[in-house]
Amino acid sequence: MQFALLPAILQGVSLVKDPVDARAAALAADLRVLIGGLRRRLRERSHFGDLTSSQMSVLRRLSHEGPATVTSLARAEGMRPQSMGANVAALEAAGLLHGSPHPSDGRQTILSLTPSCLEWIEAGRAAREDWLFHAIQSHLSAQEQDEVAHAVGLLARLVTSPT
Repeated sequence: MQFALLPAILQGVSLVKDPVDARAAALAADLRVLIGGLRRRLRERSHFGDLTSSQMSVLRRLSHEGPATVTSLARAEGMRPQSMGANVAALEAAGLLHGSPHPSDGRQTILSLTPSCLEWIEAGRAAREDWLFHAIQSHLSAQEQDEVAHAVGLLARLVTSPT
């Protein structure tokens, strides 16, 4: 992957006049492309079958945030409840979700991941981490691994800093 032309291109853009700003803009663009490539490589190691991106997003949300109703999932995903209902129905039919009655509103159902779905998610996560571990181990020297560890710390600061 080559990123050498990006700084020259960005310096030609009238909005980026300061060389320091141009460097930061080029770094941001390079990082975005690189992270996208890493995500694709990690996704290749997953075994998500025929699930749509919307269905995967529902599973991720339930995995990270816990049980929810169709309405709250739809709101969180920016979808209509009817569209979310179709996603949920497909996930239930696949045995990945199950519903239980809402404790205070009998019209609603609380959705959660099935034990087999949790195992499936963990297996996918382990496969991605295993690939990344072997890639780091086989392609980077000890010093380069230290540099990556330092970069991870810096990236973590970007993720946790208020915007």
